[in-house]
Amino acid sequence: MATHPVTTRRTEKLDLRISRLSKTKLQTAASISHRSMSEFVVESALRRADEVLADRQTFALAPDRYKAFMNALDAPVRPLSRMKKLLREPGFFDLARKK
Repeated sequence: MATHPVTTRRTEKLDLRISRLSKTKLQTAASISHRSMSEFVVESALRRADEVLADRQTFALAPDRYKAFMNALDAPVRPLSRMKKLLREPGFFDLARKK
């Protein structure tokens, strides 16, 4: 996963409101991790962001599935008569202009 190092130049600010209990918990975790509160929160948030975004950036396939996927991408376009018919029909905005 592509985490962003905390040592990069920080030019943006992020403000947030949290409960006293949440702040205490974060301060304790940061202290145990030998990090400043900012470093701990940024590292944790970026790690979670990487987790959330991972399935939207890459996907893994077994070798046989990868080959089938690539073959499908490389295959010639097949005619789709229903799609052609749909694209010839006037769209919603075309009908609205005629009124």
